[in-house]
Amino acid sequence: MVYIYNNIDSFSDEQLTESLDKLSEQRRESALKFKHELGRKQCVLAYLLLCKGLEKEYGIKEKPVFEYGEHGKPSIIGHANIHFNLSHCKTAVACAISNEPVGIDIESVRKAKEPLVKYCMNDAECETIFSAANPDMEFTKLWTQKESVFKLTGSGINDSLKEILNEAALKGIIVTTTQCEKYVYSVAKYDNDFEGK
Repeated sequence: MVYIYNNIDSFSDEQLTESLDKLSEQRRESALKFKHELGRKQCVLAYLLLCKGLEKEYGIKEKPVFEYGEHGKPSIIGHANIHFNLSHCKTAVACAISNEPVGIDIESVRKAKEPLVKYCMNDAECETIFSAANPDMEFTKLWTQKESVFKLTGSGINDSLKEILNEAALKGIIVTTTQCEKYVYSVAKYDNDFEGK
């Protein structure tokens, strides 16, 4: 299940202050480490989305506390069977919750600047982007797909950036992308029916 909060601008300073009391001590400390208000809001809102999802999907009302994998992927202490992933951009925050490993990335639509595109996309992806009616949107879609796969596997962005989507397909990873006016998000999961052919 995916939860989105897409109105960060309307989340007031007063709401931010009130919401800090709804966080675990661990998450509150994380939120307060951000120097800029936007970072604090994103941190708080992502956690609140997770809490909402945990209550709705699993009936869990306690504040989740995280532990982290080798590359920083979080999991919920005491709930190893529940998988989640958080992401945010300037305009929205996203949370994916599942019974299986999941990765999500949300991004504001960003400029398809040629040096950046060539750095992180393979030749076929570059061609797709530069021949698209809206190159910025196409670039953002492909970027969120790549990032969601890295977040699913917990590896973090690495040297396979250009080929990660091809590698993901060979491993039976399915990526679904949702496009909105100001942002795009992609969710990556393993295909349970994949036989590794």
